[in-house]
Amino acid sequence: MGYILLFLIGFGLAVSGGVTIILYLNFIPGGLSWLNYFLFMKGRLECYFFPIGLLLLIIAIHKYPE
Repeated sequence: MGYILLFLIGFGLAVSGGVTIILYLNFIPGGLSWLNYFLFMKGRLECYFFPIGLLLLIIAIHKYPE
């Protein structure tokens, strides 16, 4: 049961972070360069949810008993 909960938490974080990253892509047509975009994302906490969520997903999938 613990690995299923870990999987769901990881999925939620990955979705939240991915949507945020896609949402911030709207700054590119507004005149922001790619370098400034990545520097902006580096300072936003919610953009780190995507890699953390993926890591939790990978752990849950590999540790889940078959």
